[in-house]
Amino acid sequence: MANKSNTTRLVIMAFLIALEIILTRFCSINTPILRIGFGFLPVAMAGIMFGPWWAAVGYTIGDLLGMMIFPTGAYFPGFTLTAFITGFVFGFFLHGKDITWKRVLPASLIIVLGLNLVLDTVWLSILMGDGFIALLPTRILKCVVMLPIHLLLIPLVWNRIISKLPYIKDRTAW
Repeated sequence: MANKSNTTRLVIMAFLIALEIILTRFCSINTPILRIGFGFLPVAMAGIMFGPWWAAVGYTIGDLLGMMIFPTGAYFPGFTLTAFITGFVFGFFLHGKDITWKRVLPASLIIVLGLNLVLDTVWLSILMGDGFIALLPTRILKCVVMLPIHLLLIPLVWNRIISKLPYIKDRTAW
């Protein structure tokens, strides 16, 4: 049973990684200092299903593969670190719990404000040579847009779609 469980888990993770790459690279609004998209959804789903370490490693792999296959600029390891922490935070706050907007709120606040606003702005400042404060207004706009999207879509996608799938519903299969 353990072998089937690990195989199923790896297949689901591979699908979520591929979906994250597609949503991030092709279904996002991209500028040099701003990306608004839905790549967070597969990462949140991985965190809900498999916990912090699987989600962290999955998002790290997705970030690295996405950058190698579809580069959008120079590679900077700081963004990969942010990806790892993002997956970990989603898994830490959401794994094994009922998924409501109230449960998603602390995870999304840490990710959107702490990681995307502060940490990613530091990385952009280093990468582009622009001042941290100069980048903040655009980055704050992203946070204002993304926080409600997180709070709406993560519970909606999990509760209405993903949790209804046969393999997800029957957790004994994995």
